[in-house]
Amino acid sequence: MAKVDVIVIGLGAMGSAALYQLGLRGARVAGFDRFSPPHDQGSSHGDTRITRLAIGEGAHYTPLVKRSHEIWRAHERETGADLLTQCGELIISSAAGGSSMHVERFFDNTVAAARKCGVAHELLDANAIRSRFPLFEVRDGEVGYYEPEAGFVRPEACIAAQLTLAEKHGAAVHRNETVLSFDVSPGGVTLETDRGRYEANRIIVSAGAWLPKLLGGPFESLLKVYRQVLHWFAIDGDPALYAPQRFPVFIWERPDWRYGIYGFPALDDAGLKIATEYYAQTASPENVARTVSQEEIDEMRAGLAAPHIKGLSTRSTKAVVCLYTVTPDMGFVIDHAPQSERIVVASCCSGHGFKHSAAIGEILADMAQSRAPAFDLAPFRLARFGV
Repeated sequence: MAKVDVIVIGLGAMGSAALYQLGLRGARVAGFDRFSPPHDQGSSHGDTRITRLAIGEGAHYTPLVKRSHEIWRAHERETGADLLTQCGELIISSAAGGSSMHVERFFDNTVAAARKCGVAHELLDANAIRSRFPLFEVRDGEVGYYEPEAGFVRPEACIAAQLTLAEKHGAAVHRNETVLSFDVSPGGVTLETDRGRYEANRIIVSAGAWLPKLLGGPFESLLKVYRQVLHWFAIDGDPALYAPQRFPVFIWERPDWRYGIYGFPALDDAGLKIATEYYAQTASPENVARTVSQEEIDEMRAGLAAPHIKGLSTRSTKAVVCLYTVTPDMGFVIDHAPQSERIVVASCCSGHGFKHSAAIGEILADMAQSRAPAFDLAPFRLARFGV
């Protein structure tokens, strides 16, 4: 293989977006993934991911998700794929507190971000929620934030579209090829895989849960990997009541559960998808338990799903494992590696990254080509951790 301009390591949410952007610009670019993306071994799977414009993790994320929506709409026009559904989002919380989604005061931060960024929204009391969304078993005193332009994206479809378009524009996609190591020299970067040796001027490392081990150094202590479980349950009753036209994506900060719950409309006869988050024990992509136990399924339905959503069957239709790669402040890392400007690092998820990924692909392409990104990257720099 001749020397290329940029190599992208990891072709999930961020990597596939970066590969597309570089291919679109006419760069000589190659992407590598140890599996065949889209796949279910990392973080970028599970049929749906929430997208929301007012971001409780910080208003500085809103420009990223707005730009991502524009890019996905363009992908839809070019490929005919169904990527983005704006079915609305309902966030439920209460003054009692108890749980949080990634940051403290998530609900209040979301409202503040909506006001700051001009995002259309409504605030609802418990009676208004019951009237408009009767399938939610809200308690007196709970309040809602409703955002009509929010909804969900389909991660596998987004990745597939971006890789298809990247190849259309000349990018090389190396599937089922594992990157073993790389070396940086004054002349560029040399990459070793289980199939061969490659050279590039720069590399983008967006390898998700495999990134800490691949980069080593401070990344092994900075980034923690956690096992998460996604559940789907059958519906007792009329499935049309749970369709996107009538049922929004939701995030529910429960006073009786530390991390809250979130879920989606019913799609493709799979039932209702619902999940929570767990941060008690770290894992690694090599040894994580990828089978979901019946005990985990029963605990989710009986403890977190059924008491809050009407009409859920006892039957689990599917349960899958995904991986969160998390920073200490639950924010993103988008920066050059400390050892070299030739290495661009993207560890973006911390459990809330996919909605921003299309725009981050543009940013990574800019960084790899020494262009000034159109977004403020100060909140995502490694310097905030002393790296």
